[in-house]
Amino acid sequence: MQHHPPPTLVLIVVLWFTALAGVLFLLTLQNALKKCAPASRTMKPGKVWLMLIPVFGFVWQFIIVLNISKSLKNEFARRGMPCSEENPGQASGLAMCVCGCCIFIPLVGEFVGAAGFVLWIVYWNRIANFSRLLDAHQSIAPASPIA
Repeated sequence: MQHHPPPTLVLIVVLWFTALAGVLFLLTLQNALKKCAPASRTMKPGKVWLMLIPVFGFVWQFIIVLNISKSLKNEFARRGMPCSEENPGQASGLAMCVCGCCIFIPLVGEFVGAAGFVLWIVYWNRIANFSRLLDAHQSIAPASPIA
């Protein structure tokens, strides 16, 4: 059996948990879109996985945030539900995206990266909360069948 030195093992564990968190995050985004009626969606739920494409993902994350915000806004309006934000999740999502793109700037990248990590958690939580809100009102206005 091969033994890895502690720094390598720590790196493997950190990468594994990072990958797991990333998958759970994308599942949350995909599920939020699935809870919107097809007429309310501005993108197909499966397209969130395109964010995994290297380099392209930095641009795609902005598109995802904008489309999820529009889809949620449309769905809340369709169901006649009030929403605490005019554009659900958009502000924290865009801030997260900007921080993610700025991590490569020398001297400030580490600070921006830390802020981006916090904003990632905030955005993830916001979308999960909006998704739960849609679940809670599912019995009032079920989603339209997929055509």
